[in-house]
Amino acid sequence: MWKEENNKLKRSFEFKDFVEAFTFMTKVAFEAEKMGHHPNWSNVYNKVDIQLFTHDAKDSITEKDFILSKEIDKIFHRE
Repeated sequence: MWKEENNKLKRSFEFKDFVEAFTFMTKVAFEAEKMGHHPNWSNVYNKVDIQLFTHDAKDSITEKDFILSKEIDKIFHRE
């Protein structure tokens, strides 16, 4: 589940292996690019940590972040 913390939406995702994690990140990257709204994230082997916030809104959470988080959840549940 996404949680709000320090003006960011945060969530961690775990996968079977690095390839699954990277595939997920690639799909998220295409969706984020379409939206023109990009996550802050990190990947270590099978784990992807994502933080969403809007730079143009003084680094706070906006509707863009909630929309992207829902799209990321859809991608994750298709994996």
